[in-house]
Amino acid sequence: MSILKKLASQTAVYGLSSVLGRMLNYLLVPLYTSVFLPAEYGIVTELYAYVAFLNILYVYGLETAYFRFSSQDIGYNYFNLAFTSILISSLLFSGIIWLFSESIAGVLQYPNKAYFIKWLAAILAIDAIVAIPFARLRQNGKAYHFAVFKLSNIGINILLNLFFILLCPMILEDDPGSFISKIYNPEIGVGYVFLSNLIANGLYLFFFIPDWLKIKLTFNSSEWKRMMKYAWPVLIIGFAGVTNEMLSRAILKYRLPEGFYEGYTNLEILGIFGACYKLSVFMTLAVQAFRYAFEPFFFSQAKEKKSPQVFSQVMTGFVLFTAFSWLTLSVFMPYYAPIFLRQESYLLALNAVPWLLGGGLFLGVFYNLSLWYKLTDKTLYGAYIGLIGAFVTFLLNWILIPVMGYLGSAVATFVTYLLMVIISYLWGMRHYPVPYQIVKVLTYVSLAGLGIILNEVTQQSIFKTVLIVLIYLTLLIILERKSFQKRKAN
Repeated sequence: MSILKKLASQTAVYGLSSVLGRMLNYLLVPLYTSVFLPAEYGIVTELYAYVAFLNILYVYGLETAYFRFSSQDIGYNYFNLAFTSILISSLLFSGIIWLFSESIAGVLQYPNKAYFIKWLAAILAIDAIVAIPFARLRQNGKAYHFAVFKLSNIGINILLNLFFILLCPMILEDDPGSFISKIYNPEIGVGYVFLSNLIANGLYLFFFIPDWLKIKLTFNSSEWKRMMKYAWPVLIIGFAGVTNEMLSRAILKYRLPEGFYEGYTNLEILGIFGACYKLSVFMTLAVQAFRYAFEPFFFSQAKEKKSPQVFSQVMTGFVLFTAFSWLTLSVFMPYYAPIFLRQESYLLALNAVPWLLGGGLFLGVFYNLSLWYKLTDKTLYGAYIGLIGAFVTFLLNWILIPVMGYLGSAVATFVTYLLMVIISYLWGMRHYPVPYQIVKVLTYVSLAGLGIILNEVTQQSIFKTVLIVLIYLTLLIILERKSFQKRKAN
């Protein structure tokens, strides 16, 4: 049980930093939706969708490969090797993007915005360069250092956004001749979102100065090939994962029939959907915090006799928490959403959020299940599952967007992650059997889904919403009574 307590405590630290950080960062959403029109916010939504794809390419699975190989204790310094590889490739990739920034901006229909592309190229390079140092913090159990670095970055980013987007225009309005006119250009507009991100990320390079002083750039072709043999399927999995999450925001404005939503352009709908997508961040935070702690955890526990039973307990606890979160976030959404989405037009896509939250839950379950192919070095199977998921995501978005609009994209996300969970479970039980408590897990998820549907089809009432959540909690306590008693006895 002490092992599970350690996992829970590290997950709590990662979770607190992620939740607090994202909550602070999420305070920018009311700012963005107050200052920027939906079409302007659509630019942020689209470009960050492409950044998400490129983030996977820049790290190309070496983060997970580092965890795997560094846990083998064979005496080789895989940190230096992984860092050297990513440093060289990141500078190369960003150099190419920088060189062709004008052409890229033209293709994306953002003429005269090449500097947006250059800033994003720099952001991508920095994110990749610090990926392995962050991985080592997780590997060494330094969750608090990880949290401090991440929160510092987010805090600086928020302050810069407030300075450029809110404070500078106010100062110039009162005093056009102020020194602010020398550092602020109103024509950049939404571009200050990217510039703030770049400056904040640049400070990561200072956070890791002690690491930079100890790193020895090195390259061993045979060891690098071993790592890449393990890593390249992880790269495919990563691409598939970001396809499932971001494809809708990358193609929505192109696939959606013009005039599908009366009175709104496609770019405006993209901005609205992107803003509502942010409401699913709370589930994403829980999944992300868990993944940060769980990945190094299961590698370290793999050789223990009782590890399958431990992994089963972890899965049950994870689903219990996330199913409750899915229900609670979905049914209370009409009450908290207007706090974050300041213009009424942004509330148009709220009906997509429960589907996105449910998809996030299944993504977390998939991360739980992924231990089987990572521990057995069968990452190629993970790539197959990822490719299947990416194909289904593309197919469903292609079919459903012209018929259902942005809701089709949300449904596609939900269905795709559920399918990936089913496939991973069936294949995993052949190669690395874990005695998961399937009946319990399905019960938690089904009851949460039923509560969401019941809340949706009945008249909106805060009393009814609270009652649904209380009934769900009561059922959980009844179902878990025996487990609680066993834990208390131990």
